[in-house]
Amino acid sequence: MSFQPSAVPNPSWIHYSSSQNSLGQLLLAYSPRGVCHLSMGDQLPLLEAQLLHKHPQAQRLDAEPELQKLLEQANAFIEIPSTHLDLALDLRGTPFQLQVWQALQAIPIGTTTTYAVIAHRLDAPQAVRAVASACAANPVALVIPCHRVISSHGSLSGYRWGIERKAELLRRESALLL
Repeated sequence: MSFQPSAVPNPSWIHYSSSQNSLGQLLLAYSPRGVCHLSMGDQLPLLEAQLLHKHPQAQRLDAEPELQKLLEQANAFIEIPSTHLDLALDLRGTPFQLQVWQALQAIPIGTTTTYAVIAHRLDAPQAVRAVASACAANPVALVIPCHRVISSHGSLSGYRWGIERKAELLRRESALLL
């Protein structure tokens, strides 16, 4: 997985497209550097509005072969999460968010960890809430697997794309280990 934080707030172009899968709508956007947005939801207009709020220059290109290939990879992962979703990324965030997102990519499929464990791994044990905030700001669902982070009590706390999706993703991943 190529992890390229971007210092450029708006690259020359961002293209996006969407598709449907068993968990709802999937919207994916990429720039010249890689995937910069991957979101899930029930209402495509809402997903598009969220993307365009952050990336107003984004253009919808449904027939672009590269976009279709990326969407197919993401949808295949949702249906059968047997391997890591290996996509080049164009991530934009604070230095701390980028550290958290990189740590999340190390969580193996079918396992979970806690916000506190991630904070300790980053040598910032008091930053549990900051880790949770970084998870909530994750711009690329699935690729940065924030769904694998749970509360210290073992509950499925918050998920930007819906707690039901989080539970289902974890169920599908853990079923692979049986």
